[in-house]
Amino acid sequence: MYHASLLEKFDFNDIVISIKSSNVETMIKAYELAAEKCDYPLHLGVTEAGTERMGIIKSSIGIGSLLTRGIGDTIRVSLTDEPVKEVFAAFDILKAIGLKKDCPYLISCPTCGRTRIDLVGLAKQVEERLRDCKKPIKVAVMGCVVNGPGEAKEADIGIAGGDGNGLIFKKGEILRKVDEKDLLDELMKEIEKL
Repeated sequence: MYHASLLEKFDFNDIVISIKSSNVETMIKAYELAAEKCDYPLHLGVTEAGTERMGIIKSSIGIGSLLTRGIGDTIRVSLTDEPVKEVFAAFDILKAIGLKKDCPYLISCPTCGRTRIDLVGLAKQVEERLRDCKKPIKVAVMGCVVNGPGEAKEADIGIAGGDGNGLIFKKGEILRKVDEKDLLDELMKEIEKL
């Protein structure tokens, strides 16, 4: 790495430093060292991170761990996939660590023996329908009516699946019971009211 005084000697200004590696540990250490040695903005990224699944995992660990410690100014998620997926992944990293707040934050539980609905499909549908939403709300998609509303009581709005039906709840309080086929649309109606 060039020492900061060398950059200044050649009268460079408007500098952003990018030190990428496809190895997450190397990338993290390089940016930690750069942050320690200079005050220039740092452009974070794990280069050649891989296909969508591993690329997102590696980028989330590398970029996310640095940003949570105040290291980094701009980011780039590098995926062997459609470029728009890189943008969505970057937004999701920023949402997950609380730096992007002008959008919904989705929480959902894993499937278990009490789940009586297509929780995976429903959660994906909710995520897709929320893609263009700009409300800073927490939305829950829970698999059962027994624990769902209570476990997700910090959510602004949510749904909990039952057996052929489900609950719409707000801040842990049950608003109403609806047919399973109407859960998604009823959830979206409640989100519109917020």
